[in-house]
Amino acid sequence: MAKKFVLAIDQGTTSTRAMIFDRSGAVIALDQVEHQQIFPRAGWVEHDASEIWTNTAKVVQGALAAASLTRENIAAVGITNQRETAVVWDRHTGQPIANAIVWQDTRTQAICDDLAREGGTQRFKSTCGLPLATYFSGPKISWLLDNVEGARERAEAGDLLFGNTDTWVLWNLTGMHATDVTNASRTMLMDLNSLQWDPAIAEAMGVPMSMLPAIGPSSGSFAECTLDVLKGVPVAGILGDQQAATFGQACLEPGMAKNTYGTGCFMLLNTGTTPVPSNNGLLTTVCYQIGDQPAVYALEGSIAVAGSLVQWVRDNLGLISSAAEIEELAISVPDNGGAYFVPAFSGLFAPHWRPDARGALVGLTRFVDKRHIARAVLESTAYQTREVLEAMEADSGVALSALKVDGGMTLNATLMQFQADILGVDVVRPQVNETTALGAAYAAGLAVGYWDSTEAITSNWGEGARWTPSMADEQRERLFRNWKKAVTKTLDWVDQDTD
Repeated sequence: MAKKFVLAIDQGTTSTRAMIFDRSGAVIALDQVEHQQIFPRAGWVEHDASEIWTNTAKVVQGALAAASLTRENIAAVGITNQRETAVVWDRHTGQPIANAIVWQDTRTQAICDDLAREGGTQRFKSTCGLPLATYFSGPKISWLLDNVEGARERAEAGDLLFGNTDTWVLWNLTGMHATDVTNASRTMLMDLNSLQWDPAIAEAMGVPMSMLPAIGPSSGSFAECTLDVLKGVPVAGILGDQQAATFGQACLEPGMAKNTYGTGCFMLLNTGTTPVPSNNGLLTTVCYQIGDQPAVYALEGSIAVAGSLVQWVRDNLGLISSAAEIEELAISVPDNGGAYFVPAFSGLFAPHWRPDARGALVGLTRFVDKRHIARAVLESTAYQTREVLEAMEADSGVALSALKVDGGMTLNATLMQFQADILGVDVVRPQVNETTALGAAYAAGLAVGYWDSTEAITSNWGEGARWTPSMADEQRERLFRNWKKAVTKTLDWVDQDTD
């Protein structure tokens, strides 16, 4: 009998990966391909969904080849994905009607403003857990239907389908039009309690119900693959990327939290089987659902720009030639020289939710050079994380004793030490840092019995690195006070005459 593994497809904001895991949660093989970032105008961010699917098929084949495995060795497939990135396509031809609108895109602000005229930005929050914001998928669907010629008529005739990129990958992989509760909870269109689409919100946003995928649990059989290299293998798990990382970090009990440092930065706190409304700028979202068990919920703090700021410094400013150079520059000076970088490129997300904000580099003097700017770039992620953590503690009443972290930026020891210093708590990275793909693998493997219980997930988790605070309290509070002052300089930038 062929030795079995689980394959996870991680369709992210900048790339698509396929990773193969064994029962211990160790990575057996991976393949990864970047896709184009499309910026047609200020505030617009797009992806070519067809390119994403082509890359997905390529990396699946590449990972299997790297490990000399075939479909006979794969027990199940899990999918994790960039959330809130909206794809609309023709159900007959399979062709997208336009580029996907990415979660960072701000073009739907006018739609959100119109919806907020009745009930304000919290109009739907009691139902879906989310404020009206450009971040979420629902307004993006509405924009596409109103701005792509003939799209609304085709949608109302039942000819168009919508999905976040999990649904797009699943549809191409199996022919099934479905999603899971975590991704559905990021559209603004799902009732958090019933775990079903809300017809009233869909009608208010002008989204035909016929476009929306079936909603299933995060861990459960969806359909069998039709792609040749995986033909007959079940897709048995789907989780939005941040929920997948939470699952992969074994944050399976209420009060456990993790922070993922990727394109953006996302902290999730497991709140158990009851949704907890936020009074401090956080999102109430579904954390995961295993089979027919009750859904588990989370509070989330979403930061739009983290690793992508390093990418921006590399690609737009040319201050560095590789992402790794940012740490070399940062550690060559003892502090930020008084400079603070607030990367409000898409407005400010949690806990502020200020779409009128734009990025600012403040506190500049003749003393500041590119080394201080590099340090300010890294520090911005740590400051934003503290803002979210304080909001999370206020909502939950739970003070975290340590923060589990994962994602590409956690390989930057300078950032992780500063994160521990500015939070005043230990920061802990797991042995397996690829927790997003691992979480999707766990969800799929649990559904088919590859892992027999969530206890296996917990026992697989192991500490890889730990950073302990070493900064004096007075210095910590002074730096954070200046950060909050810097944030105020980014507000009210976008006004009525700014498109």
